[in-house]
Amino acid sequence: MAKRNSRDRRNVRRKVQKKAERISEGLPSLELLTELPEFGQLRQTDEQMRAYVAYCADAEKPQDLALGCVVRLDRGYPAVLTQDETFRAEFAAQLTKSEFSRVAVGDWVAVRTPHGHDMGLIEKILPRKSDIARWKGGSRGEKQTLAANVDVVLVVQALEKGRFSLNRIVRSAVVAADCGAGVAVILTKCDLVDKSDVDEALGCVRDVLGEGCPVVAISSVNAGSAELDGVRAMVPKGSVGIMLGPSGAGKSTLLNALLGREALETGSVRESDGVGRHTTVARRMVAIPEAGVIVDEPGLRTLQMVGHERGLAKVFPDIAEAARGCRFRNCTHTHEPGCEVRARFGGDSNSVRLGAYLALANEMRDSAKTLDPDIVL
Repeated sequence: MAKRNSRDRRNVRRKVQKKAERISEGLPSLELLTELPEFGQLRQTDEQMRAYVAYCADAEKPQDLALGCVVRLDRGYPAVLTQDETFRAEFAAQLTKSEFSRVAVGDWVAVRTPHGHDMGLIEKILPRKSDIARWKGGSRGEKQTLAANVDVVLVVQALEKGRFSLNRIVRSAVVAADCGAGVAVILTKCDLVDKSDVDEALGCVRDVLGEGCPVVAISSVNAGSAELDGVRAMVPKGSVGIMLGPSGAGKSTLLNALLGREALETGSVRESDGVGRHTTVARRMVAIPEAGVIVDEPGLRTLQMVGHERGLAKVFPDIAEAARGCRFRNCTHTHEPGCEVRARFGGDSNSVRLGAYLALANEMRDSAKTLDPDIVL
C-alpha cells in the first residue's frame, strides 16, 4: 500500500509538471521582462493585509503561503510577484468554484508555493480597493475587470487626423469615477496637428472635466522632458495607474519614452483612418523610473455605458444635483416642463459640458432598456 501511495504521488507531481510545461510554452520568460515592478514598489491596503492574515490563520500549512500581486496576464495565465520571486500561477480548486474567481492585473492574492513545483497556486483574491471594469456583451453580458487596485486611470487620446473624441475621454472618466479611481488625460501625437487644435482640445477637456483634472499634451515621437515629467506626476511613486485608449493612440510608444528604452512592442496605424493594430496582447504592469507603476492595457474598441450612473454623477456633480430637482423622475433634460437642469445649465456657455452629460445619460438609459429583466448591475 505504501509503495502504491508513493507511486500515486509521483504520478500527480509528473502531471502537475507537464501541465506547467504546457502553460509555459509560448509564454514570455519572466526572467526577460525587465519592465516588471519590484515588490517594494507596490502597496497593499490595511484591509488587504488583514484579509491575508485572516486567511493564513485558517489555512493548512500557512508556511507555504505568500502575499503576492498579479503583475501580468498572458492569455489568462497570471504572473505573480511576491517578496522573494516572480512565477506563473494557476488557480486552486476552491477558487475556481467561487463567484469571485477571476483574477486581474493588480490583484493582491494569497498564493501557495508547493515545494518542488514550478507554478504557484492562487488560493484567494484579497479585497479590491478599486475595480476598473467595463460592460462586455449584450443583454446578458457581464462586467469585465481590466485592472484592480488602480489609483488613477490615464485616458490616452490621439489628436492626429481629426481623431480627437471628447466623448471617449468623458466616458473613460465616468468609468474611472464609478470604479473608485481618479482620472487624468494624455493627448498624444500633438505634433501632427496645429497648435490651435491642441489648445482647443485642452480647453474642451478642462471645460468638461474641470481645472482639477490633470491634462498633458505630448508629441508622437521625441516627447520632451517636460511632457514626460507631466505624465510621471500623474502616477507618483507608490501609486498604480492604467492607460486606457484605442489601438493606435500611442500608449506603448509613450511607455517606451517613459522607460527610456524600446522595451515594449509598438505598431503602425492604417493611413485611411489612423486605427492601429493590437500590439499589446498582454495586460501587464510596467514600472516607470522616478514614478509609480502603469498597467498597459490592450486597446479598447468600445467602452459601453452600462450601469455607470454613479460615475456620471461624480464627474458632473452639479448637473446631477440639479437633476434631482426636476419635476419628473425620468426627465431627459431636453424638453420636459419643470426641468431644473435646463433652468440652471441651458445657456450657451455650458453647452459643451451639458451636451457631454446628456449624451452619456441618454446612452445609459437606452442601454438599461436592452438588458434582460433579471440582470443586476
